[in-house]
Amino acid sequence: MALHDITARMQAATQAAGRAPGAVTLIAVSKVQPLDRVVAVLDQGHRVFGENYVQEAAAKWPDLRARFGAVSVHMIGPLQTNKARLAVDLFDAIHTLDRASLAQKLASLAQARGTCPQLFVQVNTGAEPQKAGVLPADLPGFLADCRAMDLAPHGLMCIPPEAEPGTPHFAMLARMAADHGLSGLSMGMSSDFEAAIAHGATHIRVGSAIFGARDYGTNPDKG
Repeated sequence: MALHDITARMQAATQAAGRAPGAVTLIAVSKVQPLDRVVAVLDQGHRVFGENYVQEAAAKWPDLRARFGAVSVHMIGPLQTNKARLAVDLFDAIHTLDRASLAQKLASLAQARGTCPQLFVQVNTGAEPQKAGVLPADLPGFLADCRAMDLAPHGLMCIPPEAEPGTPHFAMLARMAADHGLSGLSMGMSSDFEAAIAHGATHIRVGSAIFGARDYGTNPDKG
Protein backbone atom coordinates (compact mmCIF):
# COMPACT_ATOMS: atom_id res chain seq x y z
CA MET A 1 0.00 0.00 0.00
CA ALA A 2 1.41 3.38 -1.01
CA LEU A 3 2.24 6.30 1.25
CA HIS A 4 -0.63 8.26 -0.30
CA ASP A 5 -3.15 5.56 0.68
CA ILE A 6 -1.97 5.43 4.29
CA THR A 7 -2.00 9.22 4.52
CA ALA A 8 -5.54 9.36 3.14
CA ARG A 9 -6.75 6.74 5.63
CA MET A 10 -5.04 8.58 8.48
CA GLN A 11 -6.69 11.86 7.51
CA ALA A 12 -10.09 10.19 7.19
CA ALA A 13 -9.75 8.56 10.62
CA THR A 14 -8.68 11.87 12.14
CA GLN A 15 -11.71 13.62 10.69
CA ALA A 16 -14.05 10.80 11.75
CA ALA A 17 -12.77 11.12 15.32
CA GLY A 18 -13.56 14.84 15.30
CA ARG A 19 -9.93 15.77 15.69
CA ALA A 20 -8.10 18.68 14.11
CA PRO A 21 -6.28 18.20 10.80
CA GLY A 22 -2.63 17.48 11.48
CA ALA A 23 -3.30 16.12 14.97
CA VAL A 24 -1.65 12.80 14.09
CA THR A 25 1.93 12.28 12.94
CA LEU A 26 2.66 9.38 10.61
CA ILE A 27 5.98 7.70 11.45
CA ALA A 28 7.12 5.76 8.39
CA VAL A 29 8.97 2.80 9.90
CA SER A 30 12.01 2.39 7.66
CA LYS A 31 13.90 -0.22 9.70
CA VAL A 32 15.58 -2.92 7.60
CA GLN A 33 14.33 -1.37 4.37
CA PRO A 34 16.48 -1.01 1.24
CA LEU A 35 17.80 2.50 0.79
CA ASP A 36 16.03 2.98 -2.53
CA ARG A 37 12.63 2.43 -0.87
CA VAL A 38 13.42 5.00 1.82
CA VAL A 39 14.59 7.50 -0.78
CA ALA A 40 11.39 6.95 -2.76
CA VAL A 41 9.30 7.92 0.28
CA LEU A 42 11.52 10.94 0.93
CA ASP A 43 11.07 11.95 -2.70
CA GLN A 44 7.30 11.95 -2.09
CA GLY A 45 7.84 14.58 0.59
CA HIS A 46 7.50 12.53 3.77
CA ARG A 47 9.86 13.63 6.53
CA VAL A 48 9.11 11.57 9.68
CA PHE A 49 10.68 8.12 9.97
CA GLY A 50 11.10 5.42 12.60
CA GLU A 51 14.04 3.12 13.22
CA ASN A 52 14.55 0.16 15.57
CA TYR A 53 18.33 -0.21 15.43
CA VAL A 54 20.84 2.44 16.43
CA GLN A 55 23.66 1.34 14.16
CA GLU A 56 21.38 1.00 11.15
CA ALA A 57 20.13 4.54 11.73
CA ALA A 58 23.70 5.81 12.14
CA ALA A 59 24.64 4.32 8.78
CA LYS A 60 21.58 5.72 7.01
CA TRP A 61 20.32 9.03 8.29
CA PRO A 62 23.26 11.47 8.45
CA ASP A 63 23.69 11.21 4.68
CA LEU A 64 19.95 11.31 4.01
CA ARG A 65 19.53 14.37 6.21
CA ALA A 66 22.33 16.11 4.36
CA ARG A 67 20.61 15.27 1.08
CA PHE A 68 16.97 15.98 1.97
CA GLY A 69 17.17 18.59 4.72
CA ALA A 70 14.98 18.58 7.80
CA VAL A 71 13.98 15.00 8.61
CA SER A 72 12.65 13.82 11.98
CA VAL A 73 13.89 10.35 12.97
CA HIS A 74 12.29 8.48 15.87
CA MET A 75 13.72 5.57 17.85
CA ILE A 76 10.91 3.03 18.20
CA GLY A 77 12.83 -0.12 19.11
CA PRO A 78 14.43 -1.27 22.38
CA LEU A 79 17.34 0.98 23.33
CA GLN A 80 20.38 -0.51 25.02
CA THR A 81 21.81 1.79 27.67
CA ASN A 82 25.28 1.55 26.15
CA LYS A 83 23.91 2.98 22.90
CA ALA A 84 22.08 5.89 24.50
CA ARG A 85 24.84 8.42 23.75
CA LEU A 86 24.72 7.68 20.04
CA ALA A 87 20.93 7.58 20.13
CA VAL A 88 20.56 11.09 21.53
CA ASP A 89 22.75 12.37 18.69
CA LEU A 90 20.73 10.55 16.04
CA PHE A 91 17.10 10.71 17.10
CA ASP A 92 14.62 13.52 17.52
CA ALA A 93 12.40 11.32 19.68
CA ILE A 94 12.81 8.11 21.66
CA HIS A 95 9.60 6.11 22.12
CA THR A 96 11.03 3.31 24.25
CA LEU A 97 12.03 4.75 27.62
CA ASP A 98 11.24 1.68 29.72
CA ARG A 99 13.51 1.33 32.75
CA ALA A 100 15.35 3.25 35.45
CA SER A 101 18.87 2.62 34.12
CA LEU A 102 17.97 4.09 30.73
CA ALA A 103 16.26 7.08 32.35
CA GLN A 104 19.37 7.74 34.43
CA LYS A 105 21.61 7.57 31.36
CA LEU A 106 19.37 9.86 29.32
CA ALA A 107 19.15 12.32 32.21
CA SER A 108 22.94 12.43 32.49
CA LEU A 109 23.31 13.01 28.75
CA ALA A 110 20.60 15.67 28.76
CA GLN A 111 22.31 17.55 31.57
CA ALA A 112 25.64 17.45 29.73
CA ARG A 113 24.16 18.47 26.38
CA GLY A 114 21.50 20.90 27.52
CA THR A 115 18.99 19.18 25.23
CA CYS A 116 17.15 15.88 25.06
CA PRO A 117 15.13 14.08 22.40
CA GLN A 118 11.39 14.03 22.93
CA LEU A 119 10.68 11.07 25.22
CA PHE A 120 7.82 8.57 25.35
CA VAL A 121 7.56 6.03 28.15
CA GLN A 122 6.82 2.54 26.83
CA VAL A 123 4.03 0.91 28.84
CA ASN A 124 3.56 -2.85 28.81
CA THR A 125 -0.23 -2.61 28.78
CA GLY A 126 -0.65 -6.36 28.40
CA ALA A 127 1.79 -7.18 31.23
CA GLU A 128 3.55 -9.58 28.87
CA PRO A 129 6.64 -11.06 30.55
CA GLN A 130 8.61 -11.22 27.29
CA LYS A 131 7.92 -7.60 26.33
CA ALA A 132 9.71 -4.43 27.43
CA GLY A 133 7.86 -1.60 29.06
CA VAL A 134 6.82 -0.21 32.41
CA LEU A 135 3.89 -2.07 33.96
CA PRO A 136 0.77 0.09 34.32
CA ALA A 137 0.85 -0.14 38.12
CA ASP A 138 4.46 1.07 38.14
CA LEU A 139 3.92 4.04 35.81
CA PRO A 140 3.19 6.72 38.45
CA GLY A 141 6.39 5.98 40.33
CA PHE A 142 8.45 5.73 37.15
CA LEU A 143 7.20 9.09 35.90
CA ALA A 144 7.92 10.66 39.29
CA ASP A 145 11.46 9.28 39.17
CA CYS A 146 11.97 10.63 35.64
CA ARG A 147 10.77 14.07 36.63
CA ALA A 148 13.03 14.02 39.69
CA MET A 149 15.94 13.55 37.25
CA ASP A 150 14.73 16.60 35.26
CA LEU A 151 13.49 14.42 32.44
CA ALA A 152 10.15 15.56 31.02
CA PRO A 153 8.44 12.69 29.16
CA HIS A 154 6.17 13.95 26.40
CA GLY A 155 3.91 10.93 26.22
CA LEU A 156 3.34 7.19 26.40
CA MET A 157 3.82 4.38 23.91
CA CYS A 158 2.40 0.87 23.74
CA ILE A 159 2.47 -2.25 21.57
CA PRO A 160 -0.66 -4.28 22.32
CA PRO A 161 -0.39 -8.09 22.54
CA GLU A 162 -0.59 -9.67 19.10
CA ALA A 163 -3.39 -12.01 20.08
CA GLU A 164 -5.67 -9.30 21.47
CA PRO A 165 -7.63 -6.41 19.96
CA GLY A 166 -5.71 -3.19 20.29
CA THR A 167 -8.64 -1.00 21.27
CA PRO A 168 -8.68 -1.74 25.05
CA HIS A 169 -4.94 -1.07 25.20
CA PHE A 170 -5.28 2.21 23.32
CA ALA A 171 -8.05 3.28 25.70
CA MET A 172 -5.92 2.31 28.70
CA LEU A 173 -2.91 4.23 27.43
CA ALA A 174 -5.03 7.32 26.74
CA ARG A 175 -6.43 7.24 30.27
CA MET A 176 -2.98 6.92 31.80
CA ALA A 177 -1.63 9.78 29.69
CA ALA A 178 -4.51 12.02 30.73
CA ASP A 179 -4.06 11.09 34.39
CA HIS A 180 -0.42 12.18 34.26
CA GLY A 181 -0.76 15.28 32.12
CA LEU A 182 0.98 13.81 29.08
CA SER A 183 -0.09 14.91 25.60
CA GLY A 184 1.70 12.35 23.41
CA LEU A 185 0.26 8.94 22.54
CA SER A 186 2.43 6.72 20.32
CA MET A 187 0.17 3.82 19.40
CA GLY A 188 -1.24 2.09 16.37
CA MET A 189 0.47 0.25 13.53
CA SER A 190 -0.46 -0.94 10.04
CA SER A 191 -3.36 -3.15 11.13
CA ASP A 192 -4.96 -0.94 13.77
CA PHE A 193 -3.89 2.69 13.39
CA GLU A 194 -7.41 3.92 12.66
CA ALA A 195 -8.64 2.53 15.99
CA ALA A 196 -5.64 4.16 17.69
CA ILE A 197 -6.50 7.51 16.12
CA ALA A 198 -10.07 7.17 17.41
CA HIS A 199 -8.60 6.82 20.91
CA GLY A 200 -6.33 9.83 20.64
CA ALA A 201 -3.08 8.64 19.06
CA THR A 202 -0.76 11.52 18.24
CA HIS A 203 1.84 9.29 16.54
CA ILE A 204 1.16 6.13 14.51
CA ARG A 205 3.88 3.76 13.33
CA VAL A 206 3.42 2.22 9.87
CA GLY A 207 6.14 0.29 8.05
CA SER A 208 5.60 -2.52 5.57
CA ALA A 209 2.27 -1.07 4.38
CA ILE A 210 4.31 1.86 3.06
CA PHE A 211 7.62 0.29 2.10
CA GLY A 212 6.81 -3.36 1.42
CA ALA A 213 7.95 -6.51 3.19
CA ARG A 214 11.21 -6.41 5.13
CA ASP A 215 14.27 -8.64 4.75
CA TYR A 216 15.85 -9.12 8.19
CA GLY A 217 18.78 -11.07 6.81
CA THR A 218 20.95 -7.95 6.53
CA ASN A 219 20.11 -6.33 9.86
CA PRO A 220 23.38 -4.72 11.10
CA ASP A 221 22.29 -4.24 14.71
CA LYS A 222 20.32 -6.60 16.92
CA GLY A 223 19.67 -3.96 19.56
